[in-house]
Amino acid sequence: MASAALPISTPPPGVALARLVAFVVPVTLLAGALGSQYLGGLHPCEMCYWQRWPHAAAILLAGAAFAMPARARMLTALAALAIAISGLIGVYHAGVEIGWWQGLTTCTSGGALSLDQLMKVPLIRCDQVQWSLLGISMAGWNAIISLGSFALISFLLIRSRP
Repeated sequence: MASAALPISTPPPGVALARLVAFVVPVTLLAGALGSQYLGGLHPCEMCYWQRWPHAAAILLAGAAFAMPARARMLTALAALAIAISGLIGVYHAGVEIGWWQGLTTCTSGGALSLDQLMKVPLIRCDQVQWSLLGISMAGWNAIISLGSFALISFLLIRSRP
């Protein structure tokens, strides 16, 4: 008796590459942010946290695109949109750091549960750069990499349209 194998849907090569980029980029950027916090001792401000949430959403969406290949194009496009949102928040945060505009938030300190812990947590200002490379802050690098990745993913998805 022959058994019927279920057909496995695979996305076109351009969609598969876009899906991979949509997964690897936010994983790498989020790992870098968490590594700089927990290994490098850089405490994030409120806007730094804002940039992390869309990357987390992009990871989930791109992961779902691997799990559901028939919906890979749509889920990858949504992941790309989440990456772009993080990039736009990064542009806004970098603008606050440079002094182009005023931020919406006040200075924050996070993770404190008691008054004693609160007194030990550093006050982190959103308008001060804690670390930079080539004169570009982490928020600036997030903006550049995220928006560049959004453009690449969009190009791949558009180019591979049926």
